[in-house]
Amino acid sequence: MANLPTDLKYTSSHEWIRVEADGTLTIGITDHAQDALGDIVFLELPETGRVVEAGEACAVIESVKAASDIYAPVAGEIVESNSEVIDAPETVNADAYASWLFRIQPAQGVDLSALLDAAAYEAAIANA
Repeated sequence: MANLPTDLKYTSSHEWIRVEADGTLTIGITDHAQDALGDIVFLELPETGRVVEAGEACAVIESVKAASDIYAPVAGEIVESNSEVIDAPETVNADAYASWLFRIQPAQGVDLSALLDAAAYEAAIANA
């Protein structure tokens, strides 16, 4: 059984999404993704104020094995990036769900129903 908190939403590109009380979305990468990447050595996160489209590559994560894009799960505006993980990228390996990367204010009318729940994400990675 993968480490998949059931209170989060997921994407098939291995991002997790937490809906905050103020309506913003906190984004990180899944435990499965950090495990596949190996030791994370560098993160490039989006600038605050950047407007992104759903599925747009907006951040980069580099490990000793590879560099990978991180995608915006929804359209909206970046309202914060986590400077702590930039300074200590290994924290994503230590706890992928505590080490968020950025926050998005979703665009008007964004529908979160296209995001996966834990069971659907688990099925997607099991079939990969």
